[in-house]
Amino acid sequence: MSAQHWLRCAAALAVTFSVAATAQQTRIYNTVKTKLEAGQQVVGGTVTVADPNIYCAMANSGYDFLWIEMQHSPLTYQEVARMIWACRDAPAIPFVRVPDATAGDLQKATDIGALGIIIPLVDTVEKISDAVRYAKFPPEGVRSLGGGQHRGLWGNDYRATANDNIVIVAMIESPAGVALADDIAAVEGVDVVMAASTDLGSFSGLSQGTPEYEAMVTTIHDATLGAGLKLGGPQAWRDRAGFSFFQGPSDTALLGMGVAASLQADATGVAPTEGAEDD
Repeated sequence: MSAQHWLRCAAALAVTFSVAATAQQTRIYNTVKTKLEAGQQVVGGTVTVADPNIYCAMANSGYDFLWIEMQHSPLTYQEVARMIWACRDAPAIPFVRVPDATAGDLQKATDIGALGIIIPLVDTVEKISDAVRYAKFPPEGVRSLGGGQHRGLWGNDYRATANDNIVIVAMIESPAGVALADDIAAVEGVDVVMAASTDLGSFSGLSQGTPEYEAMVTTIHDATLGAGLKLGGPQAWRDRAGFSFFQGPSDTALLGMGVAASLQADATGVAPTEGAEDD
């Protein structure tokens, strides 16, 4: 074998090792992703109102992520951007349920700093495939490189690390989606498949606990875990086997729960100090 051939082989090996080393050194700052990969459960409270104080209270309350609801709320991307920025150092990671899997929605959600993208009403393979493409930079996708606050939130290496940190959640909400559960779970780039408990009942006319309803959940369960992905559902399903990603109550529901707990709390005889930090 000639010396020139050996040099070419050595150069090829150097490139291979360099690429492998770069992949191994990718910085992962999405703590939801690391927790899921470690086999832990994660829970996210649902944000529906444009109040940075409420957002920050939830983001620092112990949730792993916040489910920012833009499908069933009047929240705008500007309002959500302000809330995320206001609590940029909070431990809860911002996830956005976008109105639809369009290039515009995905670009705005990622540019304002969301590290989780939740896609509603996934009932075709094309829809979730498009969502992955629009959320990822080339070569994995077709997300364009624009402005936004993402670098201020996640660092100057954002372009190089975003694809490895963004988590894609596919929501199956109808019998049509259930029928394609295996194909949806097989889409490259999907991280979590979620069984949407309420809408599975709404679209099918079935109630939780009935054999027919539970058969749909089992189909999603088996397809998701069989593909090596994480399985999501409502917080009430935390005791179901195989589930690890959960949507918690909304901000308004939590406020009601807090009022009820406050009214039922035992009197201490000491009034709280106005303006003091909450414990």
